Amino acid sequence: MKRIPQRELLDDDAGTPAEIAASLRDLRHINQWFGGVSTAEFLLRNAIEKAGLSQAEVLEVAAGTGFCIRSAAKKLHRDGIDVRITGLDRRASHMSDDTGMRTVVGDALALPFPPGSFDFVSSCLFMHHLSPDDVVRCINESLRVCRYGVLINDLNRGTIHLGLVYLGLPLFRSRITWNDAPASVRQAYTPEELAEMIKRTSASRFDITNRFLYRIAATIWK
Repeated sequence: MKRIPQRELLDDDAGTPAEIAASLRDLRHINQWFGGVSTAEFLLRNAIEKAGLSQAEVLEVAAGTGFCIRSAAKKLHRDGIDVRITGLDRRASHMSDDTGMRTVVGDALALPFPPGSFDFVSSCLFMHHLSPDDVVRCINESLRVCRYGVLINDLNRGTIHLGLVYLGLPLFRSRITWNDAPASVRQAYTPEELAEMIKRTSASRFDITNRFLYRIAATIWK
């Protein structure tokens, strides 16, 4: 299945406030039911353990409400691991003041932080929005501002995945989701494509794992 770049409506806030709010609720359900939260927990727990840390400062880029990373942090907190999250998004309308995380409006391709500001830089369902060259740029920026590594939680493109998305659309309320969910799969990268892009960055090494449900979990070490 060939990758086809798509326009996703939520990127442009192309809807009424009620439609955007409904789409963000749909996105939380997608991540909760179909592997987003479990993949975030897997990435975060594995990276913290391998780095030998008992606490971590994490920057979540293109964060929105930060649902996945906040849910993962809560699970780790129960095991005595403290995770402090800063959420960055280019649109303030995607973020909320009641999440408990520090929020910053900014560009993921030109992060407004000095080198080594965070232990890890994370993203969820973001890389597929970028062109290959911008994926490389984003990873390099993330490596610049982290002390240990970059965590990527994203979709794995495929025809079966796309078919499952269409079957699942009746579960969701927003017309934005009905456009954006299949569009996300069509423009997602495969693990092999992501690996080739990571090889173009300054990373020292990386690991890529397939996760439920058609998720890619990549850990990129500085």
